[in-house]
Amino acid sequence: MTSPAEPDAGRIVVDALGVALSALPADARIAIAYSGGLDSSVLLDAAVRVAGASRCVALHVHHGLSPNADAWLAHCGATARALGVAFDFRRVDVARDGAAGVEAAARDARYRALDAMCAAHGAQSLWLAQHADDQAETVLLQLLRGAGLAGLAAMAPMRSMAGGVPRVRPLLGLLRVQLEQYAAARGLNWVDDESNADVRYARNALRHDVMPALAAHFPGFRDALARTAAHAASAQQLLDELAQIDLLDASRDDGRALSHDALVALDDARALNLLRYWMRGLGLPAASAARLADALRQLRDVREVGGDHGLRVDHAGRRLRSYRGLVFWGDQDDDASVPDASREPAELAWQGQEVWRVPQWRGTFVFAPSDADDPDAAPEAVLTSAPLVARARTGGERMRDPAAGLGRTLKNLFQERGVPAWERDVPLLFVGDTLLFVPRIGVNRAALELGKDDAATAATTRWRRIEWREDLLIA
Repeated sequence: MTSPAEPDAGRIVVDALGVALSALPADARIAIAYSGGLDSSVLLDAAVRVAGASRCVALHVHHGLSPNADAWLAHCGATARALGVAFDFRRVDVARDGAAGVEAAARDARYRALDAMCAAHGAQSLWLAQHADDQAETVLLQLLRGAGLAGLAAMAPMRSMAGGVPRVRPLLGLLRVQLEQYAAARGLNWVDDESNADVRYARNALRHDVMPALAAHFPGFRDALARTAAHAASAQQLLDELAQIDLLDASRDDGRALSHDALVALDDARALNLLRYWMRGLGLPAASAARLADALRQLRDVREVGGDHGLRVDHAGRRLRSYRGLVFWGDQDDDASVPDASREPAELAWQGQEVWRVPQWRGTFVFAPSDADDPDAAPEAVLTSAPLVARARTGGERMRDPAAGLGRTLKNLFQERGVPAWERDVPLLFVGDTLLFVPRIGVNRAALELGKDDAATAATTRWRRIEWREDLLIA
């Protein structure tokens, strides 16, 4: 660990990592986000001393934004090898013209790459090198942007991530000068990112122009801003607990939708808090206060006039929908009225396959063994009587309604089952020229007449349940 002669900064760094390590199982693999800069170089060196090289893996993200990026990659790989630490890296493409800016785009790409590498290496914790000066800069930036409590809470010492490993910041309570002292005492080498001197970036402007002035006049400003972040985090936790209470009453479809009535019954502050919490749980990025307020206004207006149409709220590639008392986020490019008939039909000579992938609709037909009592099953004799064809709706298609004993249009059947218009662009499954199955409606009983002669002997008839499964899309 540390020697009695080691400077105080060295002991402070090692002790901070020891606290983080004590929260992990004895054999947990630790991923270190390693850019090659001063902060992450200190983190990697101290992690090896505290946890041992065999438990650590250094992860580097090559953004391609600097002409020196290849040299940084080489430096990081060489340093990790010298420490006896496993090393991995990913190259990412960063959008330079995105609405959020290159800084935000690089950050998002970096975390996606780090999460992917953590999964590949079985890491149970991702350690990040942000320190107290970074935290102070973040709080100031959020204040200047007019952020709410979640933004002012800034960076948490530890944060669990849905679908990823926990992100831990062991150095968050330490000053940059303490890391510099550690690096000097240990004789560490690191790289300098030339973009850190570019004051066109907001964080750099704060770091070089504002923070020194604050330090001169308010020496304890870093501690004060850290306390502000802690107070905001506590208040945000209370708001989240309130949102959880409201979600118990408003949640529908396993949290994918909200009850329109339950949402608009809340006052504005409480409804907006619920919307923020719900969207965060869905993995959507935070929306501005103005956009959320506009969404709530529209939801109140739509409910008051009694219609399910008229919402015009787009966010992060999604569109807010209201249908039959439910509020949910759908695809932004969904067409709410006209099926897409431009896709080429797909054809299959069925020979007992259990799955049939139809990429035009980003989904798969499943033919699972079943029996005659299953309302969504068809005899194998029907499936083999003619080629199976998946094609788009063209309008006017009809199928038999068992309850009514007569043929009805698909439009009427969709409406009766509460299927929103933008979810009706599904592949229709035909056997030859006869409609056999419609996703979200079921099997056309009239089509079963095709296999009636073959199905006369029930004991020898085999049935298949037909299902349509859309691909899981991960944003």
